Amino acid sequence: MTELLSGDEINARLGDLDWSLDGKEIVREWEFKDFAAAIAFVDRVAEAAEEANHHPDILLHGWNKVRLALSSHSAGGLTAADFDMAHRLDKLG
Repeated sequence: MTELLSGDEINARLGDLDWSLDGKEIVREWEFKDFAAAIAFVDRVAEAAEEANHHPDILLHGWNKVRLALSSHSAGGLTAADFDMAHRLDKLG
């Protein structure tokens, strides 16, 4: 089983990201020029998630906003894999 990060480790890892802590997950929201651009981003996220076998929760709302949430559900909270995935997803936006 993957090891959960401590609160201090989570805060340290959040320091260099545009993600924020929301309960037992980290979240980030992107805003795009239009619906098509938002959907294209979701498609890129899906491809990266499949490659990494680490899948974020995805919310497309409004007509141009995408919210991603990461957590290691099998571990019951945040692990290093969530932050690795966050870095990977940041490169897609």
